[in-house]
Amino acid sequence: MASMTAVSNKDAFSLLIGDFAFLFLSLWVALLVRYGGAIPEGASYAVHLKSFIFVFVASLIVFYVAGLYEKKIMLRRGELPVIIFQSQLVNTALAMAFFYFLPYVDIAPKTNLFIYLGVSLLFLVFWRMYLAPMIGGGGTVERAVIVGEGIEMDSITKELNNHRVYRTTVSGTVDVSRGDVREQSLKIREYVARQNVSVIIIDTTHEKCAPLFSELYDLFLSHVRFIDLTTLYEDLFYRIPVTRISYGWCLANISVAPKVTYDVLKRIMDIVISLPLAAGSLVLYPFIILLIKLDDRGSVFISQERIGKNDTLVRTSKFRSMTGNDAGEYGSDGLTNLTVTRAGRFLRRTRLDELPQLWAVVAGKLSLVGPRPELPSVVKKYEKEIPYFAIRHLIKPGLSGWAQIYGEHAHHGVDLDKTKDKLSYDLYYIKNRSFLLDLKIALKTIKLLLSRKGI
Repeated sequence: MASMTAVSNKDAFSLLIGDFAFLFLSLWVALLVRYGGAIPEGASYAVHLKSFIFVFVASLIVFYVAGLYEKKIMLRRGELPVIIFQSQLVNTALAMAFFYFLPYVDIAPKTNLFIYLGVSLLFLVFWRMYLAPMIGGGGTVERAVIVGEGIEMDSITKELNNHRVYRTTVSGTVDVSRGDVREQSLKIREYVARQNVSVIIIDTTHEKCAPLFSELYDLFLSHVRFIDLTTLYEDLFYRIPVTRISYGWCLANISVAPKVTYDVLKRIMDIVISLPLAAGSLVLYPFIILLIKLDDRGSVFISQERIGKNDTLVRTSKFRSMTGNDAGEYGSDGLTNLTVTRAGRFLRRTRLDELPQLWAVVAGKLSLVGPRPELPSVVKKYEKEIPYFAIRHLIKPGLSGWAQIYGEHAHHGVDLDKTKDKLSYDLYYIKNRSFLLDLKIALKTIKLLLSRKGI
């Protein structure tokens, strides 16, 4: 079946190419302004370009972390100038470090850098606000009908109809829980004939949709596009709809076979990033220990066992931030009776309480990226109440993950609703995991940490 992902990827690639082109143009205009309107000569431009290429690449990485290549960025068009301005502030800091502290960069005067940053800000805002929407929205708006039932069908309908950036609008829905196959088929054909519907979004995992396949096959031969509802939901919301998960889905979409190249690259990334951070953070330990002792004179570290890959137990350590170690012993309300200490509030806000866990990454017990590990007692409760929760334990857990970037999650307690929500993102990650996805999560985690949002 067809998917809408290709359209999103094409739009993201167009934005990337446009950004790169306007960064090149910004440098040329900056030199034009700096030297009083004299057309920059090829040799002069080449000298500057050799040094500025680092700034270009760094800028694109910053834009990526800021979310400027996600398909939903055009839904936040009013926020674009602010996002671009904030990104350029980060780019300014990176560029200054590059030009002023690396001795082999030999272009003068460095005033050109600040002119370039100002010009590029204006050009990028103009490009993203006025030119990019014409490129991304120039295609014909397709009409679709959704066949299925449940909240996922309603969510897709609202998303597509409220945001024309997808260039698809839902003309109607067919609830397969109502009427027989013949009635449903006639209703779909009526949409196609009278409302010029060219896309049918159908839930291929729903047992009541299966009889419709043969009924609608001739529409497929007439070049009506069919899109799987679950796949589309995944593309739109970066998660797997938990209500659609079945044994068959797991067998078809979750692989337990080793991915040798990916596993090697993932382990290299874990060591290259976590080892310097773990070793460098040792200088902070005396100050953190002193802070905890001055606060309540209690123990410095807490140690807990967590469920790791293949249900193995992994012992992790953190700086203590609560009045004790709950060890997963929560009350009937799913909450702990412990409280966060004054020092603990600071440690959590700055994420310093997590520093000792970096040594578990170095040792290979955890990864930087993966589903967050849960306490054994909590896992027992979740596995009883949440179907397919155990799938999270097929891969190595991590300090940060897809669910921490996009979803809600429970802190120090048992929360079934939030955990179901988190599982939908964890399943997306397990199905689609790759080195590039890990890198994306790592970069976005840095962004969240710098903005002091919770992980």
